[in-house]
Amino acid sequence: MVRDEVYRIAAEALRNAVRHAKARRIEVEIRYDEQQLRLRVRDDGKGINPNVVRNYRAPGHWGLRGMRERATLVGGNFEVWSELNSGTEMELTIPAASAYGKRAAWRGFSFSRVARS
Repeated sequence: MVRDEVYRIAAEALRNAVRHAKARRIEVEIRYDEQQLRLRVRDDGKGINPNVVRNYRAPGHWGLRGMRERATLVGGNFEVWSELNSGTEMELTIPAASAYGKRAAWRGFSFSRVARS
C-alpha cells in the first residue's frame, strides 16, 4: 500500500509540474535511511498561488489535497512550498516504521535525477 501511494503522489507531482507549472526543469529526489523515506519534487515553473498552497486546494482541482490525503493514509507528512514565478517544491516524508515495515533489512539508498526539456 505504501509503495502504491508514494508512486501516485510522485506521479501527480510530476504531472502538475509539466501540465500546470509549465516547468522547464524538474528535479526528483528519493532518499531512504533508518529514520524515513523522503520524496522531493522541485520545479522552476510558474509557481502556485499562496492561497492554493495554504488551503491545499484550487477550485476544480484535487491534486494537492489528494497528495496530502494519500500521505496521511500511509502515516506520512506532505508539504508544499511555492512562490509565484519561482517554482514549487513538494516533500513527502514517511517514518521508516511505516514505510519499510518491521522486517525490512537496512541498506540505504539515495537517488536524484534532473530532467530538462
